[in-house]
Amino acid sequence: MSNPEYIVFTDSELEHVRRSYFEQKRLGTEHSVALSKEFLCRLIRNTMTNMISIARATEDSRYPSKHEVNAMAKRLVEYYPMIKDRSSSSNTEWVLDELRRIIQPTNSQYISEMKDRWEIFYSKVQFYVEHAAAVFRALPLLFPSRTMPPRKLGANSEALFHVLTTSEDPDGFLHQRPLSCPVVVVSEDNCMIAIGSTPVATFDSERFHEGLLYLMAYYYALHLTYPKCISTLLSVLQTEILQDSIHEGDSTPSYKKAIGEWKSFIE
Repeated sequence: MSNPEYIVFTDSELEHVRRSYFEQKRLGTEHSVALSKEFLCRLIRNTMTNMISIARATEDSRYPSKHEVNAMAKRLVEYYPMIKDRSSSSNTEWVLDELRRIIQPTNSQYISEMKDRWEIFYSKVQFYVEHAAAVFRALPLLFPSRTMPPRKLGANSEALFHVLTTSEDPDGFLHQRPLSCPVVVVSEDNCMIAIGSTPVATFDSERFHEGLLYLMAYYYALHLTYPKCISTLLSVLQTEILQDSIHEGDSTPSYKKAIGEWKSFIE
């Protein structure tokens, strides 16, 4: 860690689960111990909040760097190894539940309602293109930002997802990627969500069309800033799909133009 003030969050309940894990590990039954959805949300939320608070308090008021977030992710897995043993489905479930807790904590139907809104939105975009990958490539063009993507990134849609070629290694791709924002990496076997160079979840390819919902959930759960090259698109998803209002300062001319054209199209 470049800053010794960054620490892994813990409390008495998390420590109790951790002790149980290592006790069961001695018996070879550690897979029976897992962090509940509530505890995992608490762990990641408080760890990232602490990191952001410490980084913002520095002289340059910065955010945690890609290297620092990656290092903290590794430290979390080392300290709480039961995280690594979680199933891929539970990883996506907890982050969606964390999104619900942040936006509409009293609405138990929020996730299903959000998915319904996404299906309607998705079907409208399919007016232009057919399959999911084409939809994801089209979205940054339908809701463009004024800022160009980093030259090494290529298309704006690469800030959202990347389809691996048969000769590409996922680890190599992630380490060379110029952005540290959440991304869906698509392979022949499944889909993976990574933040920086750290994989955080996998899910079945059949659910690829829901990938943007998972990305938005990670932006919220980890308090991440939208990349400028896709900020208009993500702001549209925030207001139209998540139904979370944006700050007046984030209501840019690009956002106002894009949302106005979208409303005209669907009405």
